[in-house]
Amino acid sequence: MKPTSSRQIRIAAIQQACGDDRENNLQTSERLARAAAADGARLVVLQELHTSRYFCQTEDTNRFELAEPIPGPATKQLGALAAELGIVLVGSLFERRMNGIYHNTAVVLDSDGTLAGTYRKMHIPDDPGFYEKFYFTPGDGGENSAGFTPIDTSLGRLGVLVCWDQWYPEAARLMALAGAELLIYPTAIGWDVTDDPAEQARQLDAWVTVQRGHAIANNLPVIAPNRIGTEPDPSGQSDGIRFWGNSFICGPQGEFLARADNHSESIVSATLDMDRSESIRRIWPYLRDRRIDAYGDLTRRARD
Repeated sequence: MKPTSSRQIRIAAIQQACGDDRENNLQTSERLARAAAADGARLVVLQELHTSRYFCQTEDTNRFELAEPIPGPATKQLGALAAELGIVLVGSLFERRMNGIYHNTAVVLDSDGTLAGTYRKMHIPDDPGFYEKFYFTPGDGGENSAGFTPIDTSLGRLGVLVCWDQWYPEAARLMALAGAELLIYPTAIGWDVTDDPAEQARQLDAWVTVQRGHAIANNLPVIAPNRIGTEPDPSGQSDGIRFWGNSFICGPQGEFLARADNHSESIVSATLDMDRSESIRRIWPYLRDRRIDAYGDLTRRARD
């Protein structure tokens, strides 16, 4: 039996290219957020590190100048926009916490413009072209930012994670167990431009499939905005990254509700029935049947 009530919420994921001009990047985000709100969106999610190019292709101490405090200039600007439009707005910033400690941080601005909470990226990659460990300290909680903990807003409890977190079922599960009603993954991921088409297709399919799996395993909708455009490697050591877009929204059974292409500036929108997760959990009760008595070794690095 379905719940007798139904909460319908229109949501939007913003897909854009980013350049070197911070204000121009923010203006693009604002323009698209306004258009999404005009179309009825009450929750708007921006992509990872949307105020700049993806600067982690190389290790350069000068790039730390891009960081800012939270609260700070960007949260003030995003908060004012959220309040004006009456939306919940999820942004993604390079946070300067203190000298020598920087984070890749998602910020959630509530519909009155207040900072509802932050999430500091927990899983930090260090791969060719994605040298994030040089820049980002893993999240460790803090005020309104406590590891894998959802953020309460006027629209509900948001399970906000960031990019590399999307490959880890543990992160999605912990958000679900803490009462998240949505899983949100601001993202900046793309292809090495020298990869052959078959490898590119496998990578994209893996990225989409693992997140749809999180939706299915936790009976929760997933929102995943990603950037577009080819960004050169500032060091010249590689040919750069072609960000693959394909931002999407899927429902709690992994079904596509909306999806962008791999090259266009896009507003990816869908209307969610926020009570549908409860309906699905009544017939596919994965959380009920978890064998928590047998999972102790998940806290070990390996079972040698």
